[in-house]
Amino acid sequence: MHEIKIPITSSKLLCENNKSEITNKIDEEIEEINNYVEQVLFYARLDQVSNDFMIRKVNLEEVIRNVLARNKKMMIQNGMKVETKNITLSAYTDEKWLEFILNQIIINSIKYRKEKNPKVEIELLENKENVQLLIKDNGIGIKKSEIDRIFDKGFTGTNGRNQKKSTGIGLYLCKRLCEELGMAIKADSVENEYTEIIIIIPKKEHIVN
Repeated sequence: MHEIKIPITSSKLLCENNKSEITNKIDEEIEEINNYVEQVLFYARLDQVSNDFMIRKVNLEEVIRNVLARNKKMMIQNGMKVETKNITLSAYTDEKWLEFILNQIIINSIKYRKEKNPKVEIELLENKENVQLLIKDNGIGIKKSEIDRIFDKGFTGTNGRNQKKSTGIGLYLCKRLCEELGMAIKADSVENEYTEIIIIIPKKEHIVN
């Protein structure tokens, strides 16, 4: 799977150096392939997560900016606006794994957007024990009967089946990785109105079993 990343990177570079409407579409498809490859790589590491992360004080603004930069082209192509608020905070986590988690959530916001004026809001809230990372979109939302199952392995839900774009793995990985890193993740949604994902990150260094 690591070897597959090489031609993906080369293909994206070719598209970047030969910009046209066609190469923009190709680049969009390549980025989707890249996301699936990342899912496989992180899924393969699940049983050995403790050997592959380093908990340290992380600048959360840098993580957020990195993920938004990665998805900038896709957001522009789909007319999606981004608003950030109070993101200059730090917390204890693993930067690489948190970026993967946040990227999965942003991809879902793009995938399940509304056609008219799509938007995603990212905000950090701080208390004595933790920092809460809130990602809220104004997309198609999730049925009340399905909200408690979205982190289950293989669950695609009505939206995933209707759009034929869901593997049922992304949010499952987010949940598992949060557990391994001593974080928590939860979701709130109203169908046809919004979806909000909240990641709770410790403010102090901790030991993960």
